[in-house]
Amino acid sequence: MKKLLAGVLAAALLALGGCGADSAAASAAASASVSSGAETSGSWQVYCFQAGKADAILLYSGSAAVLIDTGESGFGKTIVSYLQNAGIGTLDALILTHFDQDHVGGAAKVLSSVTVKAVYTSDCPKSSKEYAKYLAALDSAGLTAVTVREDTSFTLDGAVFSISPPQKTTYQTDESNNSSLITSVSFGQTRFLFAGDAENDRIREFLGENPGSYDFLKVPYHGHWQTALQELIDEVQPKYAVITSSDKEPEDDETVSALEAAGAQVFLTREGGVLAVTDGKTVTVSQT
Repeated sequence: MKKLLAGVLAAALLALGGCGADSAAASAAASASVSSGAETSGSWQVYCFQAGKADAILLYSGSAAVLIDTGESGFGKTIVSYLQNAGIGTLDALILTHFDQDHVGGAAKVLSSVTVKAVYTSDCPKSSKEYAKYLAALDSAGLTAVTVREDTSFTLDGAVFSISPPQKTTYQTDESNNSSLITSVSFGQTRFLFAGDAENDRIREFLGENPGSYDFLKVPYHGHWQTALQELIDEVQPKYAVITSSDKEPEDDETVSALEAAGAQVFLTREGGVLAVTDGKTVTVSQT
């Protein structure tokens, strides 16, 4: 994998006009940073794609890359284009938080286009054409997915990835969303939380076992307001929050208000891709 310098990143973003509203014209439209006292080397970048009401999030450094979810059917080609422009030919891990079409839709394209070393999934299969295509691509790639049933961690280029699975095998309401894997990433003194589509039951499970604050929160379930979301915000106290929404299906105003009241700067992917960069001491977030 190439060392990703700022010039390469800019070129990648310009090549992906669809991932950031009018690309360069909107670059750095919003940015901020927070500092802490870590001693680390290198940096990690987190790119939340503009994928409509869907999740597709790429985390990458100079020598490692992880993709969390793959957007709707057809979005895989956008992800693959971004990877190619960024010089990324291998994903160390693909994490599929759950199997709703807006999270697994692009998985088949990704699996058939780049080398994927490991796949981590939730234990809640779902009958759909997107899921079937994913399974076929997984088989063609010669891979067996790891179904995450207990806390799972791995370290890549100084960053610690921790995947938290659902505690139950079935849920009475919104079974697929409440089966979401929740991933936390620590690099130096900076912490990132990716909450999939977790709803009330799953949020409260996670908070019961994983208290603590995070610099960056990928807000669960596309910013739909739910009672446990206030509990999550109160505990996590994010400095930055990203909501994956679309103009057709926007986030709830109550969610944005609650985040802003807690001091978070809120970014909406319906307004463009969102890029976070950390060196373990400072987190900078911008809208692309």
